[in-house]
Amino acid sequence: MVVCICNAIRESQVRECARAGCETPCQAFDSLGRKPKCGQCAGAARAIINEERDAA
Repeated sequence: MVVCICNAIRESQVRECARAGCETPCQAFDSLGRKPKCGQCAGAARAIINEERDAA
């Protein structure tokens, strides 16, 4: 699933970032070498990161 249309970031990428230690959507964007644009994906990205954190 695509989480961020502006940057073409997929759910799997956000999950990988979370597993690598990213705790916020901004940290995930930074680790992927991208910048947030419209911000519509922040809630979904945060939920994915929280899921991964809770599963760890």
